[in-house]
Amino acid sequence: MSTLNRREFVNYSFAAASLAASSYQRVLGANDRLSLGVIGCGSRGLLREALQFQKECNAQVVAICDTWKQQREKAIAMVKQASGTAPEEFVHYQDVLASKGVDAVIIGTPDHQHCTMLTAAARAGKDAYCEKPLAMNLKELNEAVDAVKKNNRIVQIGTQVRSWAPSVSGRAFVQSGGLGKIFKIEQSRNSKQPYWYSYGERPITEADVDWKSFLMNQKNRPFNGKQYAGWYGFREFSRGPHTNLMVHFIDLVHYVTGAKVPRSVMTMGGKVRFKDDEYTCPDSIECVLDYPDEGFLVRYNSTFGTGANSYLKFIGTKGVMDASNWSKPWTVSGEGSSEEDRIQPGTTVPQVESTHHMKNFFECVRSRKAPNAPIEAGFSHSIATLMADLSYTTGRKVTYDPVKQTIKA
Repeated sequence: MSTLNRREFVNYSFAAASLAASSYQRVLGANDRLSLGVIGCGSRGLLREALQFQKECNAQVVAICDTWKQQREKAIAMVKQASGTAPEEFVHYQDVLASKGVDAVIIGTPDHQHCTMLTAAARAGKDAYCEKPLAMNLKELNEAVDAVKKNNRIVQIGTQVRSWAPSVSGRAFVQSGGLGKIFKIEQSRNSKQPYWYSYGERPITEADVDWKSFLMNQKNRPFNGKQYAGWYGFREFSRGPHTNLMVHFIDLVHYVTGAKVPRSVMTMGGKVRFKDDEYTCPDSIECVLDYPDEGFLVRYNSTFGTGANSYLKFIGTKGVMDASNWSKPWTVSGEGSSEEDRIQPGTTVPQVESTHHMKNFFECVRSRKAPNAPIEAGFSHSIATLMADLSYTTGRKVTYDPVKQTIKA
């Protein structure tokens, strides 16, 4: 039997709760500038978003950190162009966290580094925006949640899709009863080739990076440019589409329905189409998650080798809500329903205004209110993805005990 044990019970709450302003290491007044450190300056676009809202939110990027020289230089140039002042340059995240001139950090590093950096940031008294997925194992997840709560930090998890207006509107429609009783939610997210291919093709030399810092807690080995540039495709650094791409989907499931964590998960997958490359992540994955308390099943799959058959649908007794193009208003219909109160032709989802995910983080650092994707949201999506990966690696059905907070296969 494979078991992931909870080292220390975390009594987390899914209710939006304010955090005491007195716990903040430097209490920001209305006119005080929010000083930011960006750790990890890759292609996620987080630095660009920070610069987009820095004037409106009275913030400034004062520190740039990346283990890849070219990424640092490019990021520094972006900040200087936007602000007129060059930020301080760092290679090691520990130095950013030690800086008294940094109020909050934006963590946009490879998956295997997220929890370690977030835990350290919380202990250093820094608020943080942390990219998804939050965790790659239960031990580091619990340590991060403990650190955030113990130090009363504001943390925004990088599941930004929940902050988009269509998502906020779809959630309001579901919670108003517009879809009836939801009993199935599905996403199929496919592409012609694995998403890590384009990353792995980037030219890189050992002289330009800090290889040891990149590896962090992983086993030391000779420099491998493919692993550094294409880390998305190696299971030591990222588990695969079921813990990366599926995060946005499962976070939407939780956000829209109010569900917390699945009770059981089954996953199958492997290298089906792209068998002869050096990558270790599966290119095909099928995952079914059971939410018995809420009364619905969730299915996720990714198939690399075809760009066809991608969709995202919420299925209820009154019809279907189609969120396949989740950046556009979601559509609804009474398709498939035989209920008298099924959705009528011409029905639309009323649109609700929303706040940009990064702007929401900046505002909450000042107000000390819980952001739109707090640490509890990261805990929830991590439990789901950890269960999915344990099922994938063991070939067994995986269950979660919400009382003991254990994952078993």
